[in-house]
Amino acid sequence: MIRVLVTDDEPLIRAGIKMILTSADDVDVVGEATNGHEAIALARARRVDVVLLDIQMPGMDGLTALAELHRTVPDTRVLILTTFGAQQNVLRALAEGSAGFLLKDSAPVELIRAVRAAAAGEAYLSPSATRHVVNSLTSGQTALRAEQARRRLEKLAGRELEVLALLGEGLSNADAGKRLHMSEATVKTYVSRILAKLNCENRVQAALLARDAGLGD
Repeated sequence: MIRVLVTDDEPLIRAGIKMILTSADDVDVVGEATNGHEAIALARARRVDVVLLDIQMPGMDGLTALAELHRTVPDTRVLILTTFGAQQNVLRALAEGSAGFLLKDSAPVELIRAVRAAAAGEAYLSPSATRHVVNSLTSGQTALRAEQARRRLEKLAGRELEVLALLGEGLSNADAGKRLHMSEATVKTYVSRILAKLNCENRVQAALLARDAGLGD
């Protein structure tokens, strides 16, 4: 039997989770806790295999409790269960040693599947949580790329930045000249200077750099 501890400050939530889990013939709910402090004490005392842990609770929140559980009862697996699907919570939970992350609107069969996976030593992410992780990682890469691009553009003077912004829009030298009231030859000179300063091989690279930096947004 998989010994499970359900931790949530809402009695109805705990009752619903317990009802779902006890419908499985290989799961035994051996305790209920209303906050992180209780969860830690019960996990130590009752030889719990899997702790279902809400994030937002009074006293000690789930993420703080997760870190303490991982430190004091490392063989106990912890599944984060919450209505809050914020990306930072997903990533922090995984970094703190969570066996998985479920949203409270997950289907009953998914809850049971997650508990079984955690007990077997596997990681489990609900489809919703997986999307949050992917989006967060993508956003993080985009933010890093934007910061790197902005630092590179610090080498440029004001007029050069204006020309680069138009390159980012895909304008030709002639069209950029019309927009900035310059001759095409002058714009061409600026473009050559920009490419040299940014160490770009061509205007396409410079345009991509401008877009990454958010120039012109």
